[in-house]
Amino acid sequence: MLPVLPQLIAATIPSPDTGVWHLGPFPLRGYALCIIAGIVAAIWIGERRWQSRGGTFGDVQDIAVWAVPFGIVGARLYHVATDWRGYFGEGGDPVSVLYIWQGGLGVWGGIALGAVGAWIGARRKGIRVAPLLDALAPGVLVGQAIGRWGNWFNQELYGRPTDLPWALEIDRQHYTGAYEQQLYDNNQQLTDVATFHPTFLYECLWNLAAFALIIWLDRRFRLGHGRVVAVYVMAYTLGRGWIEYLRIDDVQLDDVWGLRFNVWTSIVLFVLAAAYFVWSARRAPGRETEVYVEGRGPVAEETGVEETGAEETGAEETGAEETVGDDTVADGAVGRASERRDGDPADSGTAESEDS
Repeated sequence: MLPVLPQLIAATIPSPDTGVWHLGPFPLRGYALCIIAGIVAAIWIGERRWQSRGGTFGDVQDIAVWAVPFGIVGARLYHVATDWRGYFGEGGDPVSVLYIWQGGLGVWGGIALGAVGAWIGARRKGIRVAPLLDALAPGVLVGQAIGRWGNWFNQELYGRPTDLPWALEIDRQHYTGAYEQQLYDNNQQLTDVATFHPTFLYECLWNLAAFALIIWLDRRFRLGHGRVVAVYVMAYTLGRGWIEYLRIDDVQLDDVWGLRFNVWTSIVLFVLAAAYFVWSARRAPGRETEVYVEGRGPVAEETGVEETGAEETGAEETGAEETVGDDTVADGAVGRASERRDGDPADSGTAESEDS
């Protein structure tokens, strides 16, 4: 038994030999599968939480039609904007901006534009945005945790070199320029395989732990008015900050006042989320009782249909009465005209009086 211990201690996490499988002419990419699985998980969790808040099953799926495309576009735009030289600089390929399956989705852009898409979908369905986002936020964490495994398939976004038992094996063809430069500066030779911090795994586990924490806090304190979103941002940025600090992937903004740009982003967003949480708790304690805009929602729509039907029926009945009344008036007018033509003195006098 003892001889096995050194082997266990020296164990590492292998990377996949390939991240693409072919079904005939169609490529099946591990990165894309992870993103899709994460989206499905986020929608499923969001639906369950939305129903528990008083919403209707299917609302989240309808809103996802807006939020998901917006989120993917936003994630890609954020990545390209913060690392544009790889696409538009010397030797770059602008067309590769469209190759999202190769990696390169910025979380912050995805969250920002995804929220815009959710806002559009919510307004179309008469849903209040704050309770909707509170319902969706924890599921987004699970989606991010699953999506991070796409980096494992692509052998990307790993951390610094390490020989820890859970180190991640990376093939030579996926070494970053920063790592190769480090070896060159230290007069070290390149090897076919090296081991690094598995930052994708760190973030996956962190997100799942944050998900559990948020669910507990929400049940314990009945968070509302956007405070679940605030806790989500604080929990995620707290982990993303130190995980980002470990990463050595080649990025354009790797030294902004001594820190990577995404580290600064995490710091700023954590502070803003904490400030909003405190402000919101003082301004509107407790949780919303209504998740739909007044006069909207399934109950209002059903009532509106019935009322509209009743109004239409009433209009028809009123129209019928008006028609009958008009016919009666017309008949009376015809009768009086006939009497006048017969030379009735009273009618003649009356007619002359009315004319004068």
